[in-house]
This record gives sequence, structure tokens and C-alpha cells, in this order.
Amino acid sequence: MSHDYGLGVGFEPMHVDRKSLYTSLEERIKYLHHFLDFNADDVEALASGGKYLKQLIPAVVNLVYKKLLQYDITSRAFHTQSTADETEPEQEYLDEDTPQIKRRKMFLRWYLIRLCQDPTSMDFWRYLNKVGMMHSGQERLHSLNIEFIHINACIGYIQDIFIEALMSHPQLSLRRKIALVRAVNKIIMIQNDLFARHRVRDGEEYADEMSEYSFSREGWVNGKKILGSSDASSVDDDSASIVSTTTPSTHSAAPSAQTDHTTNTNQSAYSVDPQGSICPFADLAKNVGTSTKIWAN
Repeated sequence: MSHDYGLGVGFEPMHVDRKSLYTSLEERIKYLHHFLDFNADDVEALASGGKYLKQLIPAVVNLVYKKLLQYDITSRAFHTQSTADETEPEQEYLDEDTPQIKRRKMFLRWYLIRLCQDPTSMDFWRYLNKVGMMHSGQERLHSLNIEFIHINACIGYIQDIFIEALMSHPQLSLRRKIALVRAVNKIIMIQNDLFARHRVRDGEEYADEMSEYSFSREGWVNGKKILGSSDASSVDDDSASIVSTTTPSTHSAAPSAQTDHTTNTNQSAYSVDPQGSICPFADLAKNVGTSTKIWAN
């Protein structure tokens, strides 16, 4: 007996080939896009709102590493390259001022900048997939094995920071806030799936047919550099994301649409925390008497 679940009489569900979800990255991304309704509206929201995301990156990076260094199991991984290795490090636990952590912060900053780039290109999603693979101890000169529970928690933490900061932006209209948060959340959910893709055992019967990448050394894939300081686009975007410690005029950050300009243009949209991190919109938070992840650090 056929049933009408509000989709119309005679509705036939879209076919999804299970094997292709595990053997083809393109088909997996296509399915996730369709299921999450990732569409032209999301692309437009990311294109027009990318500058606001980039303004948050320095603060997000500092907050994430404060969190990772807070627990021995995640902090220890900077010594052992694995959260599964419970060997106590011979040296003292690292802090934010050590060269190794500063270097890892740089990589996270580049990664977050890449999240602000063109999601209509398959190369964008291939990069996110490579990030997932590189944290699973696979195909890498220096194996990095971060168990999924920590990846998932970290992704959730970043997602929470973005939601909180974007929804409290002093200049964006509510419509644009919602559109940008929805688009960012879809990107993050797909990235989380691409971490899980290299962790969960679903579809393991197709393991021999899954697409593979050859890593020669960190930041290189199939002989092509995909992460590093010599990448001109990364350097340019990175420079653009780091706001000068001199408080800029809000005219440079204000959106062009008049409907989004809801605050006095003389009010600063930035503040510098004691650690040197630029915290956008902190003045607004102080005015309303709130204390949040972004404004409290």
C-alpha cells in the first residue's frame, strides 16, 4: 500500500547509491548538499559574509588552543601525535607561547581562512576531506592520530563560537545573521562528516575501492602543496584576516546595505584582549553586560 507523507500521491524517493557514498567523495558531498539543503542562498551568504567570519579568526584560534591545552588528553597529543597514546611527555606540557603551539595556531588560522573560500569548487571539499584524513593517522609522513571524540568536541566548540559571535554582531541585520549562521553550520557539519568518514567503520566493505591520496610530507598531496606559508592565496587571505591592533573605524567593517547599519558608526566593532587577540564586537557585549566566549577572552 502506498502512503502519502505530505510529499504528494505517487511520490518516489530519490535514489541514493550506498556504495557511492563510501567510494566517491563527489557523490558523498552531493548527497550531503542535497540533504542539508546547501544551496545558492548559502553560497551568497558566505560570499557576502566572509569578511565577518575572517574578523573572528584570530579570536577563534586563541580560544580553541586555550581549550585544547586545558585537558591532558588533548594537550598530550602535541607531544605524542596521538590522543590514543597515554604516555606522559618527558617535557612539561606546552603552553600558548611555545613555538610548536604558535605553529599549530598558524595552521588552524589557515584552515579557518580556507573555510571562507569558494564552496562551489570541488577543490574546497577535497581540502576538507584531506583535513579529515590527516587527523586520522593515514597517509602522512608524521602520523597524527586524533580520536573522533576530540575532533567532534572541537568542531562543536568552534561552531558554538561562530554562532554566538555572528548572532551578536552589532551591524548585521537579523536576516543576514540567520543566513550566515545557517551556511556556516552546514559547512561545519559536512566537515565533521569528512572527519567521521576516516574514522567510522560504516562502508568498510568498500575500503579497497575508496579514493586514496598520497601524502609525501605535511601540507603536500600528490606532489601538490595544499597547505603552507608559500601558498600565495593563503598568505594573502591570512594577512587580510589579521586586523591591526590599532582599532579601525567601523566604516571598514560595516556592510554596504543600509538596512544592516543599526549602530552608531563612531562605535568601535573591535577590541584587543590582553593576549593580543582581536575580539570583534566586544564593545557591544560590554554595553549589554554579557560575558561570553568571545568577549571574555
